[in-house]
Amino acid sequence: MRFRLRQMEVFRAVMLTGSINGAAKLLFISQPAVSRIVSHTEHTLGLALFNRIKGKLVPTPEGDALFREVDELYQQALRVDDFARGLAQGPSGTLNIASSPCLSRGLIPQAITRFVWRYPNIRVNYHTTLLNSMAQEVLSNQVDLAISVLPLAHPNLTMQPFAEGRMVCVVPFGHELAQLATVSIADLARYTLIVHHPTIPFGQLVSAAFRKAGVTLESRIDIHQTDVACSLVRSGAGIAMVDQFTVEGIAWTDLQVLPLADEIRLVPSIVRSVFDTRKTHADKFIELLLESVADRQNGLQTATRPSAGKPGN
Repeated sequence: MRFRLRQMEVFRAVMLTGSINGAAKLLFISQPAVSRIVSHTEHTLGLALFNRIKGKLVPTPEGDALFREVDELYQQALRVDDFARGLAQGPSGTLNIASSPCLSRGLIPQAITRFVWRYPNIRVNYHTTLLNSMAQEVLSNQVDLAISVLPLAHPNLTMQPFAEGRMVCVVPFGHELAQLATVSIADLARYTLIVHHPTIPFGQLVSAAFRKAGVTLESRIDIHQTDVACSLVRSGAGIAMVDQFTVEGIAWTDLQVLPLADEIRLVPSIVRSVFDTRKTHADKFIELLLESVADRQNGLQTATRPSAGKPGN
C-alpha cells in the first residue's frame, strides 16, 4: 500500500485540527513525528496535500477530496472496532420469538429467564400469537422462531416436538367431580361446560374427543383463551376443559385441576422456516428451552436466577 493506515490516521488528524500541533495532541505523538509522516505521505503519493500559508496548513483541493475518502474509511473502521468489542463482551443483537398464549404462563418465561441471564447482551422481543397467524410470522421473518402448543401443517415449516401435555378439567374447589380419580367425557357432559370455540384448534380437539366418546357436546360458553375459561370457572359459570400449561402457570388456589380419563394429548413444538439459515440466537434459545423442559420433567424448580449458566457466559 502506498497510503498506509497510519498515514491516513495522521492525515485525518491534521485535517480535523488544522495544524501539526493539534494533530500531535490528538494522537498523543510528537510534532516532529506528525510533520515527518505528512511529508512522507505527500512524497509517496506524489501529491501536495497542504499549502503552507503564513505558518498554517491549508488543504489543497486534492487534500480535501482525499479527506472525504479517508474519513469514510475511518468511520467504517470505528464500526469494525465497536463490533470487535462487542464480540469480546459476548453475543449481542435481538432474538425475536413468539409462542402460543397458553405457553406464556410458565414454560416460555422460564426459558427466556435462562436466556437473558446466559446472554445479557442479547435483547429479547417476545409476544404471543395464535396458531393461525404463526406460520406467516415465521415465514415472513417477523420472528426467528415460534413455539406452538400444537404442530402446524405447512410444507415450508419444520416442527421439532419438545414436550408433551394434556387437556385437563378445571372445576371450583370442592366440586363433586373432584371426588373422582379421573373424569370422563360423559361425566363432563352432565355440567355446564366452558370450552374453546370450535373454530380454533383447542375447540376442534375437544369436539373430536366428544365425538369419539359418542357424547353430544353442548357448551354454554365458548372462549378463545384458557385463562378466560379459568376465570369463568372461578366465578361459578361452569366447568372447563383447558390445557395443562396455563393452569400450571397460574396458581389459583380456588380451582382444582382434574385428569381426564379420555386422553387429549398436546405436543408443543418449535416452529422454524425450512429456509432458515439457523440463526445462532435462535439455536441458543432452543438449547435453554430444552433445559427448562428437562428440569420440569425432573421436578426441579426454576430459580429466579437459573443455575444454567452465569451471566455473561
